[in-house]
Amino acid sequence: MVVDESISSALNRIADQLEENNDVLKRIANHYDGVVPVMTRNANRVEKAHMEVEEDNRSPLDKMYEGLFRPQEN
Repeated sequence: MVVDESISSALNRIADQLEENNDVLKRIANHYDGVVPVMTRNANRVEKAHMEVEEDNRSPLDKMYEGLFRPQEN
């Protein structure tokens, strides 16, 4: 089968573009794999800190006075 030169050229350009797109997608995937775990870890830290604040929303001054003016045991 004889393939027209313009069709052959178009197919080669398509193949080249697909390879280039795959390279770009690989770079995006590598970046994603590097960034997402850090973002997830930071989000978990913020959530944990937020939950701790909700559980104990006393000010640092309140906490300090609590230690100073604790009722004495007999």
